[in-house]
Amino acid sequence: MSPLITISEVSRRSGVPASALRFYEDRGLISSERSGAGHRRYPRAVLRRVAFIVFAQRVGLSLEEIGAELARLPPNTALKAEDWAVLSSNWANRIEARIAELERLKSGLTDCIGCGCLSLEHCKLVNPEDRAARYGPGPVRWITA
Repeated sequence: MSPLITISEVSRRSGVPASALRFYEDRGLISSERSGAGHRRYPRAVLRRVAFIVFAQRVGLSLEEIGAELARLPPNTALKAEDWAVLSSNWANRIEARIAELERLKSGLTDCIGCGCLSLEHCKLVNPEDRAARYGPGPVRWITA
């Protein structure tokens, strides 16, 4: 078994399109070696890094934040349990905030979703005379809650 795998194999195994893998590489999140023909070859450890990137994005981290997290690790090594614990230790607050926001959205589904209020005719009781406008644009009741 070769220690290096092709971009198509990484894509197939990770579920991430090859275009995204090239983008991650351009951003310095993953790295590859080039074959004599110029084809990308990745160390098998890249599969764990790609899984980390996908998970971190789902948590809400930006690619810049993900890059900063990955920079704390040696390149081209598989993430170990200790690495994961260090990288994910600060995510609990972010996840809790997202859960709270989703709960607010869920409870608001029966009312005007995104009320800020952007529907002045429908929400005259909640936002008479467009009082919410003084707090800024968009769904300010959701953003500031």
